[in-house]
Amino acid sequence: MMSEQPVQVVLVEDDDVLRIAAKQTFMLADVPVADFPRAEPALAMLAAGSAAVVVTDVRLPGMDGMELLQQVHAIDADLPVILVTGHGDVRMAVEAMRLGAYDFVEKPFAPERLLEVVRRAVDKRRLVLENRALKARLASSDEVAAIIGDSAPMRELRRLVTELGDTDVDVLVCGETGTGKERVARGLHAAGRRHKGNFVAINCAALPESVFESEMFGVEPGAYTGATRSRAGKIEHASGGTLFLDEIEGMALPLQAKLLRVLQERVVERLGSNRLIPVDCRVVAATKLDLAAEATAGRFRADLYYRLNVVSIALPPLRERSEDIPRLFAAFCQQAAERYSRPLPELSVELFDWLMAQDWPGNVRELQHAADRFVLGLWRVNTEIAGSGPNSLAQRVAGFELSLIEGALRRSGGDVAAAAEALGLPRKTLYDKLARYQVDVERYRAG
Repeated sequence: MMSEQPVQVVLVEDDDVLRIAAKQTFMLADVPVADFPRAEPALAMLAAGSAAVVVTDVRLPGMDGMELLQQVHAIDADLPVILVTGHGDVRMAVEAMRLGAYDFVEKPFAPERLLEVVRRAVDKRRLVLENRALKARLASSDEVAAIIGDSAPMRELRRLVTELGDTDVDVLVCGETGTGKERVARGLHAAGRRHKGNFVAINCAALPESVFESEMFGVEPGAYTGATRSRAGKIEHASGGTLFLDEIEGMALPLQAKLLRVLQERVVERLGSNRLIPVDCRVVAATKLDLAAEATAGRFRADLYYRLNVVSIALPPLRERSEDIPRLFAAFCQQAAERYSRPLPELSVELFDWLMAQDWPGNVRELQHAADRFVLGLWRVNTEIAGSGPNSLAQRVAGFELSLIEGALRRSGGDVAAAAEALGLPRKTLYDKLARYQVDVERYRAG
């Protein structure tokens, strides 16, 4: 499970009274805080990847808040910096936002206002750090760590894969389409002593009966017209490694009998040869059906089922571990952004809430395709994310949000800053929502 270091507030304020008061506000809210009267020592404790949010006064002795903002972003461009400005420093605040400040709070301010802004920044920083950790996990060669999810079923799955990996026991992996059965098979291969051998994956449902023997067992010259040289089959190629039989339920019954003999004897006989070749491979089979029920119904050989089902691993569908969806989606977005050379779009809490509310019948594979479309800009908020019907929950929530924004703009006479304050939103967030809903602010100023 990914460790979560608490995000700490780095508070910079040269006024002792204000600094102590702000520190007490954070401490009473159980928000970790380190306070400094100057920017230089605060900057010294920050590094790329720091679990921190900076809250700094603009006017400081020595390095001021604006310079601190630039220095912090030179270290880590995603580290949130909140500026505290004096009354009348609006021009400076606008410049700070242009330079990438997360938000600014104008003096005098209520402690609740500062705490609200900081909590949003902490949530954003935590999400950024989790996304980076996921990227590192996916980039590693550790196939077990790449089985993503912190739900109880996924933690148990990683434990099983780790424990079974270094054994030679054959494993049957069961789960709906798109749940990650091949990922588990690769994890079993990577976690064991066979990891230096070949991982050979075969889609049993896609292998034509006419070429089954030559592909699986190999061929000798003269076995059939066009066979001019010896060639090892898939099973022989997997010797010393792992043979992954995907969609085993799709294999025809006559072919199942031929496979059973190989699995029992651990020998293959190339087409056109009488020589038995020993094979030493671990077998992992995968199915989306209940093979016991298929065997009872006569659609799958019972003896092959019992031969494969030495140890069984059941993968839960995505709808039964929805708490894993945000991390999975963030990881897939990161992969897609790199694959398509696109910027990583902003991932919001609202988006994650919507994703977690879906059934995802295609499971992890469907979620990955959704992430690809999201990164490519093919997912429209007002169509797919809002739901397919006019009365979908997501669309009703979006309509309610739009009505609140329009009401705030109407009351403020089109003053976006005042509307953001009334809604409790950072100005940048409100501007993003205005663009999303295509709201004409001038219309409210004219009224």
